[in-house]
Formats: sequence, C-alpha cells, structure tokens
Amino acid sequence: MEKVNVKPLGDRVLVLPAPAEEKTAGGIIIPDTAKEKPQKGVIVAVGPGTKDQKMTVKAGDQVLYGKYSGTEINYEGKSYMIMKESDIYAII
Repeated sequence: MEKVNVKPLGDRVLVLPAPAEEKTAGGIIIPDTAKEKPQKGVIVAVGPGTKDQKMTVKAGDQVLYGKYSGTEINYEGKSYMIMKESDIYAII
C-alpha cells in the first residue's frame, strides 16, 4: 500500500481507483473512449470521522463504490477519488 500525504477530513476517504478494464471477457480490446469509470479501488487514507459517524473502513481495504460517487483529484501525478464513507457500498 502506498503512503500519501493527504489526510481527508471528517467522514471522507481517499480511494485509489482500480485501473479500467482493457479487455472484455471475450477478449475484445476496449478503446479509451468506451471505458467505464471504475467502481472499485483501494482506500489510501481515512478521515477521523465525526461525532455522529464513526469510520468503519481503514487504509488498505478494497471497496466498491457508486459510479458517480466522490470527486476525482490529482495529487503528485496520480488520480484519486475523495468521497464520503457513506458513498462506499461494500468492502471486498
């Protein structure tokens, strides 16, 4: 797991999205324009939570999240997603 000097605030988490699929199950190569946004990734950093929301995920967890969840940010040349913990559907 990588270390990032970004500390999310409140009940937010920083997620490194999984790379988009390059091929279909049948072996067809997907062009960049047709690739779907990934909906899974690895949590890199977790905020402290709020008085009403205790954090249940931790750095290193692989998670599934909504297609339009969070905000994409670029930090030191990498793309991350920052989102509320409530946008995460499951730990896998």
